[in-house]
Amino acid sequence: MKLDKIKKGQTCRIVSIPSQDIRTQVIRFGIAEGELVCCAEIVPAGPVIIRKNRQEIAFGRSLAKQIDVVLN
Repeated sequence: MKLDKIKKGQTCRIVSIPSQDIRTQVIRFGIAEGELVCCAEIVPAGPVIIRKNRQEIAFGRSLAKQIDVVLN
């Protein structure tokens, strides 16, 4: 499942970040493969907002479509 398909309130684990460029971008946000995150909000036609610890991070749809996750 891709990150852009999760629903508000669902918790998921990041399992795969396909390319080094994308991995570099999300590491800047403090996210890496194996991290447990919660979907805080889905903005219609906009970003996917995830929560890790007390931090909220907005991922653009094009970036979220490339990150593989599994639901917890």
